[in-house]
Amino acid sequence: MRIGIGIGEIAGRPATIDDLVSQVQSAEKDGFATAWFANIFGVDAITACALAGRETKRIELGTAVVPTYPRHPMAMAQQALTASAACDGRFTLGIGLSHQIVIEAMLGLSYAKPFSHMREYVAVLAPLLRGEPVAHQGEEFRVQLQVSVTGAGKTPLLIAALAPKMLDLAGRETAGTITWMTAEKTIRTHTVPKIREAAERAGCPAPRVVCGLPIAVCDDPKAAREKAGQAFQVYGSLPSYRAMLDREGAAGPGDVAIVGDERAVGEQLDRLAEAGVTDFLAAPFPVGGDAEASVARTRALLIERAAAKR
Repeated sequence: MRIGIGIGEIAGRPATIDDLVSQVQSAEKDGFATAWFANIFGVDAITACALAGRETKRIELGTAVVPTYPRHPMAMAQQALTASAACDGRFTLGIGLSHQIVIEAMLGLSYAKPFSHMREYVAVLAPLLRGEPVAHQGEEFRVQLQVSVTGAGKTPLLIAALAPKMLDLAGRETAGTITWMTAEKTIRTHTVPKIREAAERAGCPAPRVVCGLPIAVCDDPKAAREKAGQAFQVYGSLPSYRAMLDREGAAGPGDVAIVGDERAVGEQLDRLAEAGVTDFLAAPFPVGGDAEASVARTRALLIERAAAKR
């Protein structure tokens, strides 16, 4: 299982572009395999990857994830291929549906047929990312074109797939999935079996399973779970994540956070790997009074694990 890390805010404050690039450079220096940018209401994740890619040499950069609805798949492909060229082929595009409250209430778009939307979106986007022409006549998209960006090569595509139909689509049509708030039992019994079965039926390579979870190495797991429950509370109320928490039998995000001392956290990471996770996306959070020291302790263990996988 490769070890990656999320890139973003610093000690609760928004990060500047220079901050983000510096974080990726530090992640590369520390031996992380991957660095992932969320795309919410701040910096554009694909652009950030392209900028960081120009200042690094080895680390894979990815988005976790870019919402599909605001961008036509041709525009998404064009930007992703440009980022891939900027990163010398080290860019992976992660996309997702976002959530009804965002798409309808905030953006004023229809969220009536999310699976149909994603199926058509991938039908257009995936070939473009491979450098192939597209001739698609669907209910939502009618596209006939090709995109070419010199130096891009083929850009891997991942879907934030949680429900069965989405996992089936990801297994058949993409390189894999990116999950969030989805813990070990659900990964083992739901995510991995369904996406692997779909890939096998389609004759595709074994899919990537990128698992993102909050993580804190600490001496007080109870306090850590309480802190995670507060810091990540919003995810417990969003239907897609709520469904994964319910599958796990978890009351909230604090129950699926990876917490404990070095040995306990290591064992939890081992169980994720055994469950079929190919890539861990760490979202470190502070516990206790010294936030900087807390995150540094977590990062030290992640660096050790990353080194062991190289």
